[in-house]
Amino acid sequence: MPEGDSVHRLAARLRQVDGALVVRGELRGGAAAGRSLTGRRVVEHVTHGKHLLTRFDDGTTLHTHLRMQGSWTITRAGRRLPADAARSARVRMALEDGRTVWGLDLPVVELVDTRDEHDVVGHLGPDPLRDDFDAAEAVRRLTADPELRVRTALLDQRRIAGLGNLWANELGFVRGLHPDRAVGTVDVPALVATACRMLRYSAAPPATGAPDQYQVTTGSRRRGEQHWVVGRAGRPCLRCGTVVRARDETEVVGSPPRRVWWCPRCQPPA
Repeated sequence: MPEGDSVHRLAARLRQVDGALVVRGELRGGAAAGRSLTGRRVVEHVTHGKHLLTRFDDGTTLHTHLRMQGSWTITRAGRRLPADAARSARVRMALEDGRTVWGLDLPVVELVDTRDEHDVVGHLGPDPLRDDFDAAEAVRRLTADPELRVRTALLDQRRIAGLGNLWANELGFVRGLHPDRAVGTVDVPALVATACRMLRYSAAPPATGAPDQYQVTTGSRRRGEQHWVVGRAGRPCLRCGTVVRARDETEVVGSPPRRVWWCPRCQPPA
């Protein structure tokens, strides 16, 4: 599932069409499937956690979520999508300059009044990538249940928005926290500060001439060395050499299992 920094970077890419008029377009998925988007002008793209909000000039907002399979693409004037991709389109917006914006295989597609955006994202916790991020509120929400596992707390989008499985695992390593550690025993303000730095660094566009550090947590872009623990089960820890462990666990009944990675030495149980 894309993480908050993934969607933040997606929004930055889609902003190239902000201000454009939709001359032909419609929703092809969700409860509003068949609803025309023709005649609306794209005002802006904003995000909250893993949710994308496309605002139009008529006071409506297109709310979408990628989950595991969704994506967006833009075709240039005169270009068409491959037939298989076109069949998976859930949003189509043909623009006045000939480009077309496609939302592909999106599991969440909703058209809401902009004034009612809170109905679809109001349950989310503070987002480190938003200008209105409230660190104190994130700390309050994360510590509301002191017995909760730190990993579970980080993945709960109602407590802090935008952290997915990759960041929950890598943050645990960087802060030296075993995934089963109770959040009430953790320096949560420091954890939130570290999460902010890592997420913002990943979401930022690369400086001129510098390598892109998107979701690179170690500082190294060498294959197999981009993450401290994620994807390194059975391999030596890059810091201490201890074999990295992993297990699959289901956070929510009915949802697919997610993998947990940790270094037994760098992330002791207590």
